[in-house]
Amino acid sequence: MNQELTQRAKGIKLAIFDVDGVLTDGKLYFLVDGSEFKTFNTLDGHGIKMLIASGVATAIISGRKTPVVERRAQNLGIAHLYQGREDKLVVLDELLAELGLNYDQVAYLGDDLPDLPVIRRVGLGMAVASADGFVRSNAHGVTQARGGEGAAREFCELIMRAQGTLEAAQTAYL
Repeated sequence: MNQELTQRAKGIKLAIFDVDGVLTDGKLYFLVDGSEFKTFNTLDGHGIKMLIASGVATAIISGRKTPVVERRAQNLGIAHLYQGREDKLVVLDELLAELGLNYDQVAYLGDDLPDLPVIRRVGLGMAVASADGFVRSNAHGVTQARGGEGAAREFCELIMRAQGTLEAAQTAYL
């Protein structure tokens, strides 16, 4: 594992996820009646649950707003949900003030240009493998998995491995 990423991940207290292109494959599915649906990866979901159980707070910041994301956040136990918010740095500052944290204690996983200001500001700013090339080149690290295909799980496990909590979480299932 990359030593720089491990060092950055050790002090993380809050992990933030974008939705479209990170927790999903980035495709938008619209039905004839105008409603939409999204597909989520169960491996990502369980990784987020393990991260929460390890003591790391979680949040979603998404530029789009949909009831499906609210339901997913509730199912996973993600306590902080911000939808329909284009300026993600403003949301980040609000969240840090509420939780009493600083930028170095935050990890963020994104995929596109609106995520880049947060990726560059936080202690561990990562992009998914399927992210925009400019975003990937300006992130601290890039997952091997694509968005919606295990990237969030990889991100969660990176943080847990660095903090020494991953093995216990995994062996609990033996």
